[in-house]
Amino acid sequence: MIFRQLFDPGSCTYTYLLGDGGEALLIDPVYEQVPRDLALLEELGLRLAATLDTHVHADHVTGAWRLHERCGSRIALAEAAAADTALVGQALRHGDRIGFGSRHLNVRATPGHTGGCLTYVLDDQSMAFTGDSLLIRGCGRTDFQQGSPQQLFASVREQILSLPAECLLYPAHDYRGITVSSVAEERRFNPRLGGDADVGDFAGYMNNLNLPHPKLMDVAVPANLRCGKPEGDLPTPDTPAWAPLTLRFSGIWEIEPMSLLEHAADVQIVDVREAAEFIDGIGHIAGAQLLPLSQLKDRLTEIDPAQPVVAVCRSGVRSAQASALLAKSGFGQVANLAGGMLRWRSESLPVMSDGEPDGTAAAPTDVQARP
Repeated sequence: MIFRQLFDPGSCTYTYLLGDGGEALLIDPVYEQVPRDLALLEELGLRLAATLDTHVHADHVTGAWRLHERCGSRIALAEAAAADTALVGQALRHGDRIGFGSRHLNVRATPGHTGGCLTYVLDDQSMAFTGDSLLIRGCGRTDFQQGSPQQLFASVREQILSLPAECLLYPAHDYRGITVSSVAEERRFNPRLGGDADVGDFAGYMNNLNLPHPKLMDVAVPANLRCGKPEGDLPTPDTPAWAPLTLRFSGIWEIEPMSLLEHAADVQIVDVREAAEFIDGIGHIAGAQLLPLSQLKDRLTEIDPAQPVVAVCRSGVRSAQASALLAKSGFGQVANLAGGMLRWRSESLPVMSDGEPDGTAAAPTDVQARP
């Protein structure tokens, strides 16, 4: 089974990917992080079967609808959440199962933080995804969205802390960077719900938190009741429009060699190799501007920020670094040539060498001799 824990720094939200047999689930996807999630799915060769939200979030907008539009994945959410029934593809109840490949998650209703909270438990009870019902050494607040301290206490004690002691617990958020806990740890050390705390202790604690409402609540809750679908039926594009690009999980946009050839007249091609490499046996792309990576930071003024930039090197490694540097320097339209000049030559695309056109591919010994 494939498992990945992903993080959104803006909302401190964890998104979880589980994959098996070529199928995947995403738990608590974040709207702004959908391009990242799509890139990871592509790189791992997984088809997204469904997105699962643990509850109707008040601090960020779910990526469920956006992923559904791109992947055809079904949207799964608690029936008790009372979200838009035209968008929810699977209204979940306690005891339901959600399959992916040969594995599945069991659905446990854990209301109390909100009226529609769910916990997803892996089939062998080795992992549970608790949303905000149980955080690491804490829990979600209970003062809005049909919250109830009495209900949350019962949910956590009966549905989560009743799991095997070694079961790993993965929350929807952590604001300190802690990634995982276990049932045994939370039974013993959770200051609100563990140890000898009873429902009276817990209710007294929760009823006196006096927390301000989340800043994005008035935006996030209505949006999440629409499963993240924007108002006005205006989809947000995932890919820049200036050329066909692919976002890698590293965060770098890549362009295929043939696509670059087709769009070469509309972009700036910046070759970041050293001068000797620019005219060696591999050659360079016609019209490319030589700006070695070692000098790039000091020569940014030689690049037009209003025009798309494609960074090129021998194999795509140095140019990926250059792409990241350009993006951090404020260049908004940047891509890396996938596979670099090695890939360009392997596809028999035209090159220049010593200033003269060369339509032949370099011999393998010429290519392999260079680092």
